[in-house]
Amino acid sequence: MPKRIWAALLAGLLAAPALRAAPAALACEPEWGALVAAIGGERVSLKVATTARQDPHRVEARPSLLAAARRADLLVCTGADLEAGWLPVLLRRAGNPRIQPGQPGHLMAADHVTLLERPTRLDRADGDIHPGGNPHIHTDPRNVARVAAALTERLVRIDPEGEAGYRERFARFSADWDAALDRWRARAAPLAGVEVVVSHKAFPYLQAWLGLVEVAALEERPGVAPGPAHLQAVLQAIESRPVRMILSTPIDDPDAGRWLSERTGLPLVRLPYTVGGSPAARDLITLFDATLDRLLEALE
Repeated sequence: MPKRIWAALLAGLLAAPALRAAPAALACEPEWGALVAAIGGERVSLKVATTARQDPHRVEARPSLLAAARRADLLVCTGADLEAGWLPVLLRRAGNPRIQPGQPGHLMAADHVTLLERPTRLDRADGDIHPGGNPHIHTDPRNVARVAAALTERLVRIDPEGEAGYRERFARFSADWDAALDRWRARAAPLAGVEVVVSHKAFPYLQAWLGLVEVAALEERPGVAPGPAHLQAVLQAIESRPVRMILSTPIDDPDAGRWLSERTGLPLVRLPYTVGGSPAARDLITLFDATLDRLLEALE
């Protein structure tokens, strides 16, 4: 090839604008990973720090997670101190200015919803207390919709070149989500007013959405396994109540729930809780489909 052609090609390459790498996202929990995938699509590379079988309160900052934090342009976590035991350490060790608090790449889902169960006092003797309120916000699909809107705006802010795609996927997600909300609302009607016992206080937002009534919690204090005296007190408390089921998550110790189930005949219902929490909970919509399936089956 003549030298003048090589020179022209080289000049064109040098003059062309540099291609911007697709943004990298790090999600702390599977539900937010699924939401990033839905809104970001193939444009966003994604790493999820935990699985449905891991306690998001306690995560090891392993080398692969540290590497993902160093590469990330966007961090999406629950917040409300759910990750307080490990996320600050990860951010400090990663040294990535793009995802530090106060930066566009730092998105805490709990900042965009109304938190329930705000404590009236803060005392470590009361167990794993979250000062801002209960962090398990994703169990109400209305909260997921609010976080989806915030996530879309954040993606547009850190990656304006991808704005059209983000907004298109958000519009599609919102239409599907609104249709699913109508369907779930109709299916869930028999659950209003149903009394339940919970293994861990993981479901106040689910309860608020469906109208479930929590009568007792098997944990004596949040994050603290129950002793025999507490279990007996729970048993006595529900003897005269029309409790229908015991709710748990994939990461709850099943022993206390089994103990109560054996003595009362109440079904122990393990809800998927998050994406991947059961084989049926493959994404955010099937997560709530599977949740309602298990709750309604327990009423039969």
